[in-house]
Parts: sequence; C-alpha cells; structure tokens
Amino acid sequence: MKKLLITIDGPAGSGKTTVSRNLAEKLGYIYVDTGALYRGVAHEARQNGISPDDDAGLERLCAHIRLRVIKTDAGTRLYSGDTDISDRIRTPEISMMASAVSARPVVRQALLDIQRQLGAGKNAVFEGRDMGTVVFPDADIKFFLTANLNTRAMRRYKEFSEETNQAFEEVAADMKKRDENDASRDVAPLKPADDAVFIDSTNLSVEAVVAEMMGKVAEKTQS
Repeated sequence: MKKLLITIDGPAGSGKTTVSRNLAEKLGYIYVDTGALYRGVAHEARQNGISPDDDAGLERLCAHIRLRVIKTDAGTRLYSGDTDISDRIRTPEISMMASAVSARPVVRQALLDIQRQLGAGKNAVFEGRDMGTVVFPDADIKFFLTANLNTRAMRRYKEFSEETNQAFEEVAADMKKRDENDASRDVAPLKPADDAVFIDSTNLSVEAVVAEMMGKVAEKTQS
C-alpha cells in the first residue's frame, strides 16, 4: 500500500486528537501530537520562570530540554527528561502559554527538525496547527478540521471541567482568545493550506469524520 504522510490541522476543540489517533490506528500509521511538544516547552518554561516573550530564555531552554514521545500500554506519553509530563500539560494555563510560545520563531525552529525527522518515513498522521502549511507543505493529504466555537468550547468543558472547575463561559472565552492569538500571530498563523480538505465536525461524530478521511485516503492510494 502506498505510504502517505497525512496532516490534520485545526483549532482547539475541533476533535483533532481523537480523530488523528483513530485514523492512525485504522491505517496502522504512527500518530504524532505536535501540540504536545509545544505544551512541553510551555510547561518547562513555566517551571523555570521563563516568560513566553523571552526569546533568549526560550532559546536556552530549547537547547537543553529533552522532550521524548514514548509509546506505552497507556498510550503515547510525553516525557521531559525522565519525567512524564503528559497530564501536567493539559491545563488551561499551559494551553494559553503554549499558544504564546508556539508563536516564537526560536521555539518553532527548535521543534521543526524533530517533526520532519519523525515524518521522514511517511506512514504517519501529524496533528497540529501548521502541519500542512509550514512543517509538511508537501504532505500527501492535508485535512483542516474545525467546528463552531460553542461546540468546541463544550467539548473542552466536558473534557476538563472536573479537573479545572472552570465555568463553561470561561472555557469559551479562553478558547476565543486562543483562536484570535493563533490566527493573528505573525509566525505560522492557524489557517488551512490552500490544498487542504476542509471538514466541519460541528454536527459529525468522530466515526463520521474518520470515515470521510478514510475515503480521501482510499482515493489517494488508488490514484
């Protein structure tokens, strides 16, 4: 079967993570959550008291931190050195900081080579915000997954409400602010690639989205 490199971009709460994992599993491909790498940098910056606009501090941090993606029986986990930080990076504070540090050129450059090395052999699904536009502009298939703000905020609220005690209105406000930050930043803004397949998941189940993607994959492998 033809080896493909597939990218799935889109805003927070669009369902990228679940869809990407399911698609990769169906295809027998590796799944790479690139957003987790940026969250890892944000976590370490916060731990070390480095501001997201401190380029010199971020450059020093990226030069020595050791982020590793490890497959375990519990799923893919993110380690910083020997510490599993997978659960620590999924908080509202880290989400907002990750959005800020991901806009810094020093951080994006530090992680760019890592991502491209992971995709060199194809047979991979990369989830992120600029996978099809910046990291893999020549990807075989590019998807842009989205949903309306209310739907995305409700998904995130249900996912984290017990852990964060945030009200739905706060989650929606945070998500709107992050959308604006991601779309307006000068470096790698969130936008679909010109040749991306656009999917609105507002009224679609995960299974329906994956089925639509599988149809596109079938077209590509048969061409």
